[in-house]
Amino acid sequence: MNMKQKGVFALIRVAAVLLLTVGLILLSGADPLQAFQTFFFGIFGTLHGFAEVFVRATPLIFLGLGVAITFRSGFFNLGAEGQLYMGALASTAAAMALPESLGAMRIVLAFGAAFLAGGLWVLFPAWMKSRLGISETVNTIMFNYIAIMIVGVCIRGPLQESGSSLPQSAQLPEGLTLPQLLYPTRLHAGTLLALAAVAVLWFLLYKTTWGFEMQMVGLSRRAALCTGLPVSRSLILSAVIGGGMAGLAGFNEVFGVQHRLLEGVSGGNGYTAVLVALLAFNHPIRVMLASFGLAALQVGAAAMQRSLGVPSSIVSIIIGFIVLMILCGSLPEILSEMRGGFSKQKGGVRHVE
Repeated sequence: MNMKQKGVFALIRVAAVLLLTVGLILLSGADPLQAFQTFFFGIFGTLHGFAEVFVRATPLIFLGLGVAITFRSGFFNLGAEGQLYMGALASTAAAMALPESLGAMRIVLAFGAAFLAGGLWVLFPAWMKSRLGISETVNTIMFNYIAIMIVGVCIRGPLQESGSSLPQSAQLPEGLTLPQLLYPTRLHAGTLLALAAVAVLWFLLYKTTWGFEMQMVGLSRRAALCTGLPVSRSLILSAVIGGGMAGLAGFNEVFGVQHRLLEGVSGGNGYTAVLVALLAFNHPIRVMLASFGLAALQVGAAAMQRSLGVPSSIVSIIIGFIVLMILCGSLPEILSEMRGGFSKQKGGVRHVE
């Protein structure tokens, strides 16, 4: 398929997304033009709205990077949600347990604890995949529920705020939170850490031997084995790094946004990260762009709901449809190959006759 045909199919997919969006807005009883104006004003019209895009995108970047690097190596990690919870739990516990004399060093140690906890939480499913050939998709999903339950027990037990009946930890001291970047918005330094993580992961994947090995294992595990690449090491390493990135998303939510450990601290972002990785084709820079795009959709949809009563849930429908359109992008090539195959088969029959 030439570039002109690719452009035509891309325009068709964009038009289909726009038509679906307009249809959903009309079904909700709102004026599409006014809804689009409210949508963009919600993102760019106020300082709070613009900053909120970065706030919502930050955990998606960490999580999307974590899922993308595991997908690159052929390890289909669906456990980013649980890894986030374990990172949030470990970083909170570290901050509470470490002595005050360490000062700001407690943040650094909590950061490391979050990465370590997320990485270790996925280590066992990765080992079972590598050594025993057990499917990681089911294991990582089951580990999500275990992690959520462990956090629930801890914030009702040893980490529960003293004198409170609510399932939450005590609030972090002011000196232990991530610095605020844009007052009076919620934008914090976690966004800078997420952007740094994008650069580090890009360098790891495309400029190091480890990254090359991970990608080769993901492309063809059998070929990697035949060429002598360390398949098990690459798979486990990618899983630990990916889990660590998801754990950092938990650190970000506790130390940057909530300032305490809560139930539902993730908000389902661990599952949204799979969509982010798919939209980005597992590329770190595209993960960042996809995260900002999804965050902007969420912020704009929230503005439409507040002003016009348009349900913000239509964002989920639109995101799912966008993923479907991207997956349909390879349909012309498949049809072309099928035509070519039929033509060859027909030619072969004539030759026999």
